[in-house]
Amino acid sequence: MSGTVFVRVRKLRVRKWREGSALDRVDLYTRATVYLLVWAAVPAVIALSVTRPVRAKAPAVLIAVVILIALGVGCLAIRLIRKAFLQYLGVADVPRREVQVGAALTGALLVGLLALGGLAGMAKYPMLTTALGCATMPFLCAYALIVPVRTAVKRILALNAVLCAAVWLMSGSAPLTAAALISLTFAGGWMSMTVRCSGWVLGVMYELREARDIETRLAVAEERLRFGRDLHDVLGRNLAVVALKSELAVQLARRGRPEAVEQMIEVQRIAQESQREVREVVRGYRETGLGAELAGAQGVLKAAGIDCRVFGAEAADALPPAVHAALGWVVREAATNVLRHGDAERCTVALRVTDDDGPTAILTVENDGVRHRSAPPGTSRGSGLVGLRERLSGVAGALEAGPTGDGHFRLTAEVPLTGAAATIGTTPGAPGAPAAPAAPAAPAAPAAPAAPAAPNAQNAQKAQKAREESR
Repeated sequence: MSGTVFVRVRKLRVRKWREGSALDRVDLYTRATVYLLVWAAVPAVIALSVTRPVRAKAPAVLIAVVILIALGVGCLAIRLIRKAFLQYLGVADVPRREVQVGAALTGALLVGLLALGGLAGMAKYPMLTTALGCATMPFLCAYALIVPVRTAVKRILALNAVLCAAVWLMSGSAPLTAAALISLTFAGGWMSMTVRCSGWVLGVMYELREARDIETRLAVAEERLRFGRDLHDVLGRNLAVVALKSELAVQLARRGRPEAVEQMIEVQRIAQESQREVREVVRGYRETGLGAELAGAQGVLKAAGIDCRVFGAEAADALPPAVHAALGWVVREAATNVLRHGDAERCTVALRVTDDDGPTAILTVENDGVRHRSAPPGTSRGSGLVGLRERLSGVAGALEAGPTGDGHFRLTAEVPLTGAAATIGTTPGAPGAPAAPAAPAAPAAPAAPAAPAAPNAQNAQKAQKAREESR
C-alpha cells in the first residue's frame, strides 16, 4: 500500500514539473536544493555525535539529547527557510518568535557538541570541527534570507569567533582551531551566502515574470486605445454627414420635395460604408490614404454648403506610406471638426513639401466661422486631436491646432520625411505593424470651438440652396 502511494506521489511531482512554467521549475529547484543542504547537514551531525570516542566516554543520555536537538533544528530550519523565501520575495514576514526558537535550538546543539568534545577529548575527537560547521548550517541558511547581508555577515563572523575560541580553550591546539575556522567558514558562512544568492536569483525571476505580465497588460491597453481611436476617426465624420443629410431630408420632406428620397438614399449609403469600415477596424485591416481622404473631405464639405479648396494634392503620391496614412487621418479628423464646429463657409486644405531643415511634409487645414473664443492653450480635452498626436508621434510628426485670432481656425501637421518617418512602411494599427508609441507629454493645443447639441440647420440650408442652384 505504501509503495503504491509513493509511486502516485512521484508521478504527481513529475507531471507538475513537466507542466510547470520555467519560473515554477526554478523555484522548485532552488527550494529543493536548500532543503537538501539542510537534510545533508543534520545526518552528518547525528553521525559525528555517535562516533567511537564519543560512544566510549560520553553518556548515552547526552548523545540522545544532542540527536533530538539536531532533528528539531532540521525540522524548524525547513519551516524557517520556506517562510524566509516568502519574506525575501516580499510576500510575508517570518515571525520573530520562530527565529528566536531556531537560534536557541542551534545554540543548544552547539553547546551539546562542545560538551561531547570535552568528554571525549578534543585530541581524540577532531571531527568535532566538522560537526560544529554542519550544526550551524540549517539555521544560518534561513537567517541569511531574513536579515540584511551586512547584519548576517557580522553575526556569522561573531559566532565563528566564539566557537573557535571555545575550541582553542578546550583543546589548546592551533591546527584544530584552524580546522574549526575552516569548517565554520565554509558550512555556516559560505553556504548561507550561497542560499542568499539563490534567493536573489529567484527574486529576479519573479520580477521578470511580473514585468512580462505588465507588458502584456500594457499591450492590451494600447490595443484598446488604438481601437477606440480608430472608431472615433472612422465614425466621427460619417456621423456628422449623416446628421446633416438627415436634417436636410426632413426639411425637404416637410415641403413635399422628392429630393428627400435622394438624401435618405445617401444616408443609407454612408451608413453601410460606416458599417463596412467598422468591421475593417475590428479586424485590424483598415488603412487610410491621403489622396482618397482629400477628395472625400472636399466632397463632404461641399455637400454641406462649405466652399472647400484643396491645394497640392499631387504631392501626396510622393510621400512615404506611413506619412501618407498619418496625414490621411489628419484630413479626416479636420473635416469632421469643420462640420461639427462653428458656421464655416470656406475651408482651405493645403499640402506642401519644404526643404528648409530637411524635407518635411506640411498639411494645413484652415476654416472660418469660429463662433466662440477657444479655451486657453493646454486645456483641450478633445479625443480627436489627442488621437492625431498619437498617430503623428509614430512618424516623428507634430500637430498644432487653434484659432488664428481673426475668426479662423487653423490645424497644421508637420512630418519629417527623413529618418524613422521614411523607413516605416505600414500604417499604425495595421496588421503586422507595431503599435504607435504614446505621444510625449506636451501642452495640448486648443481644440476647435465646442459644437452645439443640435445639428446645424444653417449648414443644411446652405447645402439645399447649393443643390437647387446646381439644377
